[in-house]
Amino acid sequence: MDIPAPRDTAESTELSQINASLQSDYGKGKWCPDGPQGKCLSLNDLERIMATSRDPKELERAWAGWHAIAPPMRKRYARMVVLANKGARETGFADVGAMWRSNYDMAPDAFSAELDRLWQQVRPLYVSLHAYVRWKLEEKYGTGVVSEDRPIPAHLLGNMWSQDWTNIYPLLAPANADPGYDLTEILKAKKIEPVGMVHYGERFFMSLGFAALPQTFWERSMFTKPQDRDVVCHASAWDIDYVEDLRIKMCIEQKSEDFTTIHHELGHNFYQRAYDTQSPLFRNSANDGFHEAIGDTIALSVTPEYLKQIGLLENVPPASSDIGLLMKRALDKVAFLPFGLLIDKWRWEVFSGQVTPENYNKAWWELREKYQGIAPPSARSEEDFDPGAKYHVAANVPYARYFLAAILQYQFHRALCRESGYKGPLHRCSIYNNKEAGARLNKMLAMGESRPWPEALEALTGEKQMDATAILEYYAPLKQWLDEQNKGHKVDW
Repeated sequence: MDIPAPRDTAESTELSQINASLQSDYGKGKWCPDGPQGKCLSLNDLERIMATSRDPKELERAWAGWHAIAPPMRKRYARMVVLANKGARETGFADVGAMWRSNYDMAPDAFSAELDRLWQQVRPLYVSLHAYVRWKLEEKYGTGVVSEDRPIPAHLLGNMWSQDWTNIYPLLAPANADPGYDLTEILKAKKIEPVGMVHYGERFFMSLGFAALPQTFWERSMFTKPQDRDVVCHASAWDIDYVEDLRIKMCIEQKSEDFTTIHHELGHNFYQRAYDTQSPLFRNSANDGFHEAIGDTIALSVTPEYLKQIGLLENVPPASSDIGLLMKRALDKVAFLPFGLLIDKWRWEVFSGQVTPENYNKAWWELREKYQGIAPPSARSEEDFDPGAKYHVAANVPYARYFLAAILQYQFHRALCRESGYKGPLHRCSIYNNKEAGARLNKMLAMGESRPWPEALEALTGEKQMDATAILEYYAPLKQWLDEQNKGHKVDW
């Protein structure tokens, strides 16, 4: 359990009530610009505005509107910290943060140091991307809105939490970087239905030597949004009986993003099946970053070369379009890295008492500026509780796993590409149809949680230490291009 309950029955009950109320507040959060009697906007509505609007005033209102759901959580969150820390101490940990960090086969402080080491490896790449994005936004909005000598205002990056910048790609696209194809249009033109898209994903794994999915997968999974009831469309993968009852739950549409997500979700299913031969104690990934990373590793092989091999693309675009493809992916993966790190940095400091309730918001924005180089669009104070406007904070879901997955997927990808004998640029590699890479992958998947994660990492990569040099190698052409574009512009903040 992520939040340990104290032994005292009354306190334990209070803690569970607080946690349920925080999640409930988040789930029903809305912004009513014209007051409660007018039309109210859900998070989905506001995310659409963040993604598509290019009016800084409208973006600022949407951003502030959503963040206004969080201040009522603040007092309960502070009480939750007190109660959860009591539960952690009764279990033998210094605090909840130390308990979360103890899940990684190393001392909690050593794990913190490991994350810092990985961040220092990738920071130069992030800083180059940040500098380019900042001066392009200044070109678009003017120095009154964005300035090169200050952090980027958080509402201009196309996402409510500034964690994924892909929605502003049209403002940043390099000249002549059109890849010459649109996978969404190809899926529609070829009339490939959702189930057909899943079959493509299954065939990828079969090409690596994995057995086909059981018939029950096709009978029991949810591939499209039901018309007769409300469902949570957030994509997920399930292993119901730890034998063969594997399923995915998605509301698949004919679009490029969903094609990639299918490969990601099936990564979970094939991992689940591989370790189901282990004892029940070890039926999980080597650490929680591994489970997220496996599906993303496979998704990195959804390259133009792969699309040509499976008949969805006639011609592979020339190398000149690589910068556009890499830019788009970096706006998702590289932009996410500091955010993936700072969520738990903030919580660890809160749980340890280093950050007190009087400084929750101040500490939050100090970390966001330090790691992401962003600032709030308007003045914030301790009347606000901006961390609570992120689901994983309100719901107490640990977040370091997502940072680890963002690093590990490239390390896995590089190792599998080497195993397959591939010699070209890393971002062009697809391990599709390579049985050697498949065998190497399966060896690691089958270990589950039965060995410490450095041994599982070694089984796949030959390396016992997590290493971010693979992500640097993958984006090397983009980094070189960004550094050229940034000449004469301020870098860092």
